[in-house]
Amino acid sequence: MVLAACSGTKKNSPVIGAGKTVDPYHYSSTKAVTYSKAAVASAHPLASQVGVAIMQKGGNAFDAMIATQLALAVVYPGAGNIGGGGFLMARQTNGHLIALDYREMAPGKASRDMYLDKNGNPVSGLSESGHLSAGVPGTVAGLFATLSYAKLSFKELIQPAINLAEFGFVITAHEASGLNNARAAFIQYSANPGAFVKNAPWKAGDTLIQPDLAATLKRIRDNGAKGFYEGQTATMIVQEMQYGKGMISYDDLRNYKAIERPPVEFSYRGYNVISFPPPSSGGLLLAQMLKIIEKFPVTNYGFQTPRSVQLMVEAERRAYADRAQHMGDPDFWKVPQQTLLSEAYLAERMKDYDSAKASSSSNIQAGQIHESPQTTHISIVDEAGNMVAVTTTLNDSYGSKTVVGGAGFILNDEMDDFSIKPGVPNMYGAVGGEANAIAAGKRMLSSMTPTLVIKDNKPFMVVGTPGGTTIPTSVFQSIVNVIDFNMNAADAVNKPKFHHQWLPDNVMVENNFAAATKTALEKMGYTIVPIGGIGRTELIKILPDGSRETAADSRGDDSVAGY
Repeated sequence: MVLAACSGTKKNSPVIGAGKTVDPYHYSSTKAVTYSKAAVASAHPLASQVGVAIMQKGGNAFDAMIATQLALAVVYPGAGNIGGGGFLMARQTNGHLIALDYREMAPGKASRDMYLDKNGNPVSGLSESGHLSAGVPGTVAGLFATLSYAKLSFKELIQPAINLAEFGFVITAHEASGLNNARAAFIQYSANPGAFVKNAPWKAGDTLIQPDLAATLKRIRDNGAKGFYEGQTATMIVQEMQYGKGMISYDDLRNYKAIERPPVEFSYRGYNVISFPPPSSGGLLLAQMLKIIEKFPVTNYGFQTPRSVQLMVEAERRAYADRAQHMGDPDFWKVPQQTLLSEAYLAERMKDYDSAKASSSSNIQAGQIHESPQTTHISIVDEAGNMVAVTTTLNDSYGSKTVVGGAGFILNDEMDDFSIKPGVPNMYGAVGGEANAIAAGKRMLSSMTPTLVIKDNKPFMVVGTPGGTTIPTSVFQSIVNVIDFNMNAADAVNKPKFHHQWLPDNVMVENNFAAATKTALEKMGYTIVPIGGIGRTELIKILPDGSRETAADSRGDDSVAGY
């Protein structure tokens, strides 16, 4: 469905891009197309179109990523951001891998028990909403760290986002609903919620104009990363913190750095899989789950039969038990990565596996080691074959619900991704311990899983998704759908998904999950919990002729673009 502009639209709307017009007032979502040269899949049609326009202008996949991410910060405020953080997983055409960590971090004043009352009990909601839930944002630092791999100037890459913020864009029904649902929280947790709150309810076809955000983006355009982490924008962030008793300081902002990490690399049925290391749990979870099931003839079991789903659920259960015990920020905690991915260790983890009945999470703890949730994803492949997978987040939808007064952007609520107390679940039900305890300057454990797959040393797949703790299992199932069940990109993304994360001990399944398989699992002893939707996966599959089979998830406004 094409969205028409409302009567308040400016007449001289900006044309974004070269050779292809990106029209912020008339656009529609495109779900699955095979492109011959280059492709972008993201959470919003306008952002995907911006990324492609940048590549048509002479940019590469890294240029497209920067422009797409900045556009998402405008057109997808629920998760696209400059007030959050993320991970970039990329492969250049020469085979060089880049794993860039720009995850948020705990402020310098943060402490282990900051969300507990005097009796040591968690204070409800304190880590989930409002000023105190925000970690130090990393997205802007990540964009500038990516710039060294790009070809165009940052001023060219940020201008589409500035135009979208300054002149506005037409919102979808989904976006209108999200803004309306968050209205009371914006007012409660912000000194000045700005453009996100108006007197009448938002509706599809309204134009969202964000002058404060446009001004912030211009400061970044003119002053680089210092336009965010220092000067006027930093002052606005600190003043917002002071208003709501938050903790982010000038020093926290000034000292933030993006970090390159060694990626997680492993083989699966002859394919080379490359994903993100800690402080994301995603790459390790993905590697554990795929390596566990690799010993079994999954293709013969069939897609989402009781046998294939039961095996995958038990792999998920054991991997997530390890997540709770062993995974955290490697700068603060020794993550036993080599052991977690070893054949002997994974075989030991499956010794008690019974294909006829459910395991119990109360009987399955983390393995013994002996050795000295709102998010958005972008998948990009350019004409030269550069591959970029980027997952960024504010955590919950609209993050902390705190809009930085005068700056027009929303801060994350990423502090909830720490273990606020051992054994106490976060908003996604994930349980953690000492490895992920709060500490000043520490990066909270993530589930983000931007992933690349290589076949015969050539690009094969770029994949990732939002979804909190369901991210690794969604990427896991998407890869299995393509490699084991020979699905095209659209089917791999849109087929029903399921999820198990050790605790709580149940299997979440989407509403359209096969009834017969669900019944069979219940007879084995599994507790099945229906859920409306899991994730919003973006996948590009490179076909033998070099074309880019591209799919955006049907669960949202996600859209593909390319040429």
